Parts: sequence; structure tokens; C-alpha cells
Amino acid sequence: MSTQVPRLFAGLVDDAAVFPPGNAAVPDAVVAHRRHRSAWYADLVGPLLLPASVVTAGELSGLVDPAEGFVIGLIGDTGIEGLPVALSFLPPDGVTARQIEVPVAKRGEDPQPGLAELIKLAEGLGGTPVYAEVPLTFGLMAALDTLADTRAGGLPIAAKFRTGGLAAELFPTPVELAAVICACRDRELPFKLTAGLHHAIRHRDPETGFTHHGFANVLAATLAAAEGAEVDVVAELLAATDPLRVVERARAHRDAERPLWIGYGSCSIEEPLTDLIRLGLVNGGFEA
Repeated sequence: MSTQVPRLFAGLVDDAAVFPPGNAAVPDAVVAHRRHRSAWYADLVGPLLLPASVVTAGELSGLVDPAEGFVIGLIGDTGIEGLPVALSFLPPDGVTARQIEVPVAKRGEDPQPGLAELIKLAEGLGGTPVYAEVPLTFGLMAALDTLADTRAGGLPIAAKFRTGGLAAELFPTPVELAAVICACRDRELPFKLTAGLHHAIRHRDPETGFTHHGFANVLAATLAAAEGAEVDVVAELLAATDPLRVVERARAHRDAERPLWIGYGSCSIEEPLTDLIRLGLVNGGFEA
């Protein structure tokens, strides 16, 4: 039986082991990430995501061999202004930042000033992809216009949105998320997601009571949007709790490149992998 990860799922899950709720120690996360990158399911896994604060504190230094070509995704938890310092820590260890992700505003704030600052920084990064985390509140559509225009001008910048968190209001409704996906589709703007996407199918967490989006739902919804579906159809796929409809659409496109959605960060690689296997979307067995 083939254990190859289908093209549709290539690089879908970035390794966010050090972030909540996983909170892995950096040395443990580095060791585990090497294991993921050498496993049969390696094609599913994106870079190890590390906060800028961790990098500037020197926590990565000494953990990697400069010759191994270790790759990370740098998360700007220190703000846009802290990114250059964090980036300066990487070359001595032979580490490369494959992508940079940073919030440009808090909820309720105008994202345009932060976007302008991030665009200026991105212009000097030599082509490293940058993801601007935009709150799903005030100024969202104007921010997407700015990102799309900047990207059309040749700068590798795209959007990032939160789909969960520690409060109910951080979980967008299916209609809200569908509107964002369609807005990105209309602007030919790729996007990333983060938080809350722990499992493939939409479900209610019994501990918190929060209803989480499923990553397979998001995938099916994005496929539909890319084919021209309107917000109501996309929202129906996001809201589905029956795996059959979601899985059928994903299975039909398993050998195609994933449109629009770059991927998402997960503190566990095992959970999404196990769900994909259980749903019959990936063949193989997982060895912890």
C-alpha cells in the first residue's frame, strides 16, 4: 500500500509544537521536527514555527548543525520592528526562514499602518514570503485590497487569519470565514490560517464548549471557492459535520495542487495525520 502523501495535502501542516496548547520545549521540538521531516509523511509537514522572541533569546543556537540546512517559519510575536533582529540570529546557525508571519493590528485597530510597515520590511527581505495576520474585524477588506495590490506588484506577501483561540469571539462563524475565503479568491490572494484547526471535521470541544473549524472542511470550502462557488455554498461546507461530503470533494482533488490556502500551523502533527488516515485521504501508518 502506497504511503505517499497526495499532492493536495503537500505542506499543509506547519509544525507549531512550541505554541499553545502543545507548549513543547524548543530542544524537544527541534528533535521531533527532524523526525517528522524524515518520516514517510514528510511531504505533509511544513517548517517548524518559532517565535521571534525565542530566536532572539538564543534558544535555537547550538541545537542545529549549520550544515543540515534547518528551515523555520519565523512568527513575529515581538512585533514587526523586532523581526530584523530575530532574522540576524539565523545565519550563524545555518538556519533559513522559509516564511515570516506577523500580526499587523489588534482586533478593532486599523491594519493599514501595520501593513505599510510590514511591506517596507518585506521589500528588503530578498523574496522571503511574508504573511500579514489581519484581524477579522475593522478594515479587513481594505487590508486585503492592499495586500493584493502589493502582491500584484511582485512582492511575495499574503494574508493570514486566526480561526480560533482562547475566547469564543476568536472563532469566526462559517459565514464569516467563507466571506474571507471568497474575498481572497476574488483578489487572487493566497492565505494561511492559524489556531483551532486541531481536527479534520468541524466539531465541538467538550472542555471549552467552542466549536472548532475542521481543516478538511476548510480544504473542501477552498476548493469550492476556487471553482467559483459563492459564500453560501462555501459556508455550508465549512459548517458540515458529516465527513462524507467534505471527504468526497477532497478525494476528488487529491492529485491536484491546493488552491489559495497555503496551510496552517498545528501544535500536533500526529492529530491531523491520524485524521487524514482515518478518513481514507492518506494511506499509511503512523509511528510515534
